[in-house]
Amino acid sequence: MLQVSYIRDNREKVLERLAVKNFKQPELVDKVIQLDNDRRQTQNRLDNVSAEANAAAKQVGEFMRAGKKDEAEVIKAKTGAWKEEIKSLGEALTAIESDLQQKLVLLPNLPHSSVPKGLTPEENEVVLENGAKPNLPADALPHWELAAKYNLIDFELGVKITGAGFPVYKNKGAKLQRALINYFIDEAEKAGYSEVSVPLMVNEASGYGTSQLPDKEGQMYFVGLDNLYLIPTAEVPITNMYRDVILKESDLPMKNCGHTPCFRREAGSYGAHVRGLNRLHQFDKVEIVQVAHPDESYVILEQMSAHVQGLLQKLGLPYRVLRLCGGDMGFGSALTYDMETWSAAQQRWLEVSSVSNFETFQSNRLKLRFRNAEGKTQLAHTLNGSALALPRIVATLLENNQTEKGIKIPEVLVPYTRFEWID
Repeated sequence: MLQVSYIRDNREKVLERLAVKNFKQPELVDKVIQLDNDRRQTQNRLDNVSAEANAAAKQVGEFMRAGKKDEAEVIKAKTGAWKEEIKSLGEALTAIESDLQQKLVLLPNLPHSSVPKGLTPEENEVVLENGAKPNLPADALPHWELAAKYNLIDFELGVKITGAGFPVYKNKGAKLQRALINYFIDEAEKAGYSEVSVPLMVNEASGYGTSQLPDKEGQMYFVGLDNLYLIPTAEVPITNMYRDVILKESDLPMKNCGHTPCFRREAGSYGAHVRGLNRLHQFDKVEIVQVAHPDESYVILEQMSAHVQGLLQKLGLPYRVLRLCGGDMGFGSALTYDMETWSAAQQRWLEVSSVSNFETFQSNRLKLRFRNAEGKTQLAHTLNGSALALPRIVATLLENNQTEKGIKIPEVLVPYTRFEWID
């Protein structure tokens, strides 16, 4: 959530940056400023009336002690009006603050100055491309056919049990999932992240804290009886570990990683581009999260991007890094890098990771602060990234490593899979 003080002091810049993000309700900026003016005026009037009432109450006491009952009664006669005005002003202030909050949560984060303008994924900026695309024979199979050929994944069984988008992993397919999770966690720990195991459901306050709510209700599975949400990513529970926390400056950065299943409704997803593992309603992912000093967060963002790229390099997957344009960015992000791997059988790029800096957008909602060297509290920056999401990694590993003998397992995974080939 943007800070009202920043909006007030930087109205033109806020409007300019929101335009880069293709925000459709710029009038909300002036509504927020007006409501904040109303709030300030109402609060000031309430403070003045309360001060008058308190001073009068003190004076009544003084008159009574001095035996001046008549003078005390004159002042006491006015207290009823003061009480009514204080009550009325308090109710008005509560209503204004509620309206202000409802408007504020509709404003997305401001994109970083490096974010390119654009509306669609085609306008994202390619930062770099790494690795040679494999040349497969003409009869190479897409991953869903390889999964059936080697009895790795049963999509139809998942439909029977739950529905489309909930595959059943079997045999070496299940072992490959587990191997990737353990490998990614081990690599994160080597990079200084502390592993946590977190709940798979969160309450509304947690969804609000990391800006999934009220922006993404339609994409989340809701457990109505208990008013809980299945997590779309481990970012939500891991970041919320620090809600309402004041850290020491020396504690920063805080680095956590965790594996969870992720649940996404993906309403309206259909067509050839979502076939197989390309888009699922449930999938596994290892997430990395950092709480950082504002002065260091963009250096840390590059470090997190490098960590994800290192995983792709060790897996031998060709990939590219995109800087997302304003219109393709997430609601809460200030800057996002997407990593995509090349699917040799499908002849297309598949997104496997997003790494984002949220600056103070989440921490303002979370009330996540640190005490600086002067002893004052200030908002921390939050960052997160997929390191990595499994489905499309599995898809490209199967497709790119297929041979006449079978599917070759990357060398770094063999200690985890305990087999070199899927055959």
